[in-house]
Amino acid sequence: MTPNTEHSTGALLQRADGLRRNLSGNFRDQLVQALYADAESIARRAVKPVGNRRWDWDQRLDQLVTSPVFGLPIMLVLLAIVFWLTINGANVPSAMIANGLFWIEAQASALFDAWGVPWWITGFLWHGTYRGLAWVVSVMLPPMAIFFPCFTILEDLGYLPRVAFNLDWLFKKAGAHGKQSLTMTMGFGCNAAGVIAARIIDSPRERLIAILTNNFAPCNGRFPTLIMLATVFVAAAFPPAVASVVAAGSVVMVVVIGILFTLIVSAFLSRTLLKGEASAFTLELPPYRRPNIGRILYTSLIDRTIFVLWRAIQTAAPAGALIWILGNIVVGGQSLAAHTANFLDPLGLAIGLDGVILLAFIIAIPANEIVVPTMLMVYMGVGVMTDVPSYEALRGLLIGQHGWTMLTVVNLMLFSLLHSPCATTILTMWKETRSWKWTTLGALGPLGIAFLVTFATATVARLLGG
Repeated sequence: MTPNTEHSTGALLQRADGLRRNLSGNFRDQLVQALYADAESIARRAVKPVGNRRWDWDQRLDQLVTSPVFGLPIMLVLLAIVFWLTINGANVPSAMIANGLFWIEAQASALFDAWGVPWWITGFLWHGTYRGLAWVVSVMLPPMAIFFPCFTILEDLGYLPRVAFNLDWLFKKAGAHGKQSLTMTMGFGCNAAGVIAARIIDSPRERLIAILTNNFAPCNGRFPTLIMLATVFVAAAFPPAVASVVAAGSVVMVVVIGILFTLIVSAFLSRTLLKGEASAFTLELPPYRRPNIGRILYTSLIDRTIFVLWRAIQTAAPAGALIWILGNIVVGGQSLAAHTANFLDPLGLAIGLDGVILLAFIIAIPANEIVVPTMLMVYMGVGVMTDVPSYEALRGLLIGQHGWTMLTVVNLMLFSLLHSPCATTILTMWKETRSWKWTTLGALGPLGIAFLVTFATATVARLLGG
């Protein structure tokens, strides 16, 4: 290549870059619309339309579900229905599974005692490691077995591309990809599954944004904490007939806050560490189709539920063992758990929580499902993960004995929403990125945001309260 050619090529590229910068922000949209308008014009001249009731029905339905006015409300209502089904449908099977698994624990520990096995071995294996596994399985399996099939039905029906269409403009303004809405929705079931789903995004930059922000979609591991707070402190003020609806509505509000943080953090990343323009997203909406029950069952139960549950089990076992050790080793008249909670108490109080809550979240890094039982274990001073018989007893324990206030409830919901992902998700992030840099940011970034938000909330509440 001659010097003159190189100069002319450089000048041409520089001019092209200048012209690109002067283009309007919606140039790509205008270009795509023009192409489709031309295609439609050619089709009208070349093709004679024949009446098709199904096509007419699809178009009319799309006018409703993709409407600027009704599209987002319909999406939120469907999401609320899925959450309501998950919340109400999971209670009975969760209790049945828990009773069965804990019965095995009781029989096995009695057998070990009869054999003369030292108490600490029995406690470590059965009351620690096994109970941690049993708790995760009983809490995780039923909600996932309900949520994932519901999600897959919407996917198979052809509705999820409409969700991406409705949210595309929001993610585009945030400098992200429209398909991130699909990965975010998958994160409501499991953040690890949402991280894997980011593979549908072709752009490496935008795929990374989706991976780093998926944590702000509360997974079903956080739902027990959110549902407990919504039921005990919010829905308790309403008649029993509508309590479950109020609880589901409260959880949906938390989900909306999570979506807002997803957009805010995505916008920050796209303008700083992952600076760049949002790639064009042309989505052809597929026709609505009848769901394939066989594929739904396989995809939701085998591909998603069992896969995610197995990863959670692998990380829950060490957590159960650690909980037992902290609860049963006594130093100076107090367990290690109590000592650690007292050490963390100043930091916890500064953000509107307490040391016990922070300790529960630290121990629950392998699996968010064990936050509540760990917290109750330390509050009640027992050596194993436990539960309380009723919501009334839980209110008495938290409010009457340990001084919980509405600030505690609000900040616990915010902290549960925003804090760092579980070990399963962190491992999945590393496998998808093969970068410790981005994995560390994805793990510690949300934790920093959680501390900043809860500290700000606590400070404002205390100033207003005098």
